[in-house]
Amino acid sequence: MKKVILITGSTDGIGKLAALKLAREGHTMYLHGRNADKLERVIEELKSDTNNQNINGFVADFSDLHAVRKMSEEIKMELSSIDVLVNNAGIFKVNNNITDDGLDVRMAVNYLAPYILTNALLPLLRQSDNPRIINLSSAAQSSVSTEFLKGNKQLPDQAAYAQSKLAILMWSFHLAEQEPDITAIPLNPGSLLNTNMVREAYGKFWSSADKGADIIVDLSISQQHDNMSGKYFDNDKGGYGKTHPDAYDKGIISGLIEVTEDMVGSNK
Repeated sequence: MKKVILITGSTDGIGKLAALKLAREGHTMYLHGRNADKLERVIEELKSDTNNQNINGFVADFSDLHAVRKMSEEIKMELSSIDVLVNNAGIFKVNNNITDDGLDVRMAVNYLAPYILTNALLPLLRQSDNPRIINLSSAAQSSVSTEFLKGNKQLPDQAAYAQSKLAILMWSFHLAEQEPDITAIPLNPGSLLNTNMVREAYGKFWSSADKGADIIVDLSISQQHDNMSGKYFDNDKGGYGKTHPDAYDKGIISGLIEVTEDMVGSNK
């Protein structure tokens, strides 16, 4: 059955490649990018490459949480349901690490933006017969500092990235419990894949971008993952497995969600 799929951060890297593969299979695709011109070019490129005209997109800079809320409203106006939401947009290294709201850009883009977007789109996901949320985490994971989350302290790039990626993983486990009718799976797509973000950060890569894109496609549509909500998929190991101990500590997760809600809850 053909699905309606939204992939954030899909004008480049594994997000774009996954969108291409899913469009080739005939699914209705919604892309996201922060630059309107680039988004339009990628949409037209994918339409041409796949002969699938059911490809559209939305624009928002995920470092601006107000823009994320605006995009969420635009999506709800245009769509009546979503079958799969892939929170793929991510950032590691930038010239300016602090957003206009005073937050670390990694925490804003990699965790807070998908948190806001997903919670806004839950009513559309609930309209699907078999809804899924795939949240991109990483092998890089580090305990989340509340002061860092709030923007009250700064960290080196690697530590900032690792905390943001554990945050989205912990929230994924919470989401799976809160939404039992939605399959929510956090994913490490693979370490040092051949993408612009990885090359800019590390100057090298270990695996092709296809490795990450293929697992996004599989988790999005394969029936074998129907009962795996709240499980962590580690693509470095090729299957589901254990992750950071904080992700299994309900007290730590509750603290994270409480602070997050205070920062970006629906009333903000």
